[in-house]
Amino acid sequence: MSGKIFLKSPGEVAKMQIAGGVAAEILMEIGAAIKPGITTKDVDVITREIFRNKKVGNAFYQYRGYPGQLCISVNDEVVHGIGCSRVINSGDIVSLDVGTIVDGWYGDNAMTIPVGDVDPETLKLLAATEESLFRAIDLVRPGAMLADVCAAVEAYVKPFGFGVVRDFVGHGIGRHLHEEPQIPNYRPSYKLPRLKKGMALAIEPMINAGKAQVKVLADGWTAVTADGKPSAHFEHTVIVTDDEPLIVTKRPRVALPEQLGIAPL
Repeated sequence: MSGKIFLKSPGEVAKMQIAGGVAAEILMEIGAAIKPGITTKDVDVITREIFRNKKVGNAFYQYRGYPGQLCISVNDEVVHGIGCSRVINSGDIVSLDVGTIVDGWYGDNAMTIPVGDVDPETLKLLAATEESLFRAIDLVRPGAMLADVCAAVEAYVKPFGFGVVRDFVGHGIGRHLHEEPQIPNYRPSYKLPRLKKGMALAIEPMINAGKAQVKVLADGWTAVTADGKPSAHFEHTVIVTDDEPLIVTKRPRVALPEQLGIAPL
């Protein structure tokens, strides 16, 4: 990344709304196809067909050599899982991360969905992770400190005993998939800027049921929790406006925090 933060004009924000809207649509379509017995490779093929039918660019395929149509990560896989022969079973959680390119602009979003009968503690992980995303987004206002947005994620999930992944962070987005600034899910030791109107942020909590540490498998991509416990991942692309944050990847929530004893935002 160049180190420069690019502020988007109203016309450019409108284009990002289109790219983000399509990314959310694709993510929801993929999620609807997940069921026990399907393989992660099947999901990769389904994703390729959805992109082809919508006639939009895939931000992930062959990005820095990444071989998949989406990032699909199961249970203890944190991010960057690649579709393969792995069968998805009832009781699994599946993280789906999708990026689009529309008219030269990028949209990026992710969610973790439960499959079949998932145990209550893992459902709580999903609910807390998704809620932490919205806690962070709620602070996206012009003049606010980005560090406070980052800190909101860890502040919310830490009381549950969950670990905040530090090896991977969110990022700016626009004409490139990854732009400045970096957006960790904890308050960093280094200085982060104040938010300005037109900044576009891909905020993406990656939260582990156990410890924060991760390791990358031999394929060079798939990151898993070091302790083998499950991990959840939620992401939205958000624009800083004059007032309320604009979520360009808006879609229905996955988890219902009030049903799990978690106070929703």
